[in-house]
Amino acid sequence: MRRDDSTDSVDTPGDPSRCGEHERCRPADVRNAVRRAVAGRCGATGRPYDEEGLCDALLVASELSTNAILHGGGMTGFDVELDGRTVLVSVSDRSDRLPVAVDPYDEHGRRRAGGRGWPIVCGLAHDVRVAGLPSGGKRVTAVVPVF
Repeated sequence: MRRDDSTDSVDTPGDPSRCGEHERCRPADVRNAVRRAVAGRCGATGRPYDEEGLCDALLVASELSTNAILHGGGMTGFDVELDGRTVLVSVSDRSDRLPVAVDPYDEHGRRRAGGRGWPIVCGLAHDVRVAGLPSGGKRVTAVVPVF
């Protein structure tokens, strides 16, 4: 299930949710795509999913999309694919900057109000890849076991 403002096709006809100039993708759109993909696989194969794995994938989807919005200049697209026992969640944004882990405490020893998203993604995913996009920006893909 792909949503973006590039020339890639949208593989869910009739779904109006897209990341474009006039319509924005939200973290909920990415989470819903994860749910639909997992439910579709279960319906097609009769194979159950791991509830904890699905929760992990939903949290990773939220963190990747929120990070794209907060730190990447906005989410420009997302893709959810199933591969064997895993779900691949990819989120694209406008920034070429690589994600970084931030110390949860500032220079005065006070707890920061953020900076936990990237460590959560890296902790829950079995693999995380960051790739630059030809038109600028990047795509972050996390592989999370679900089945």
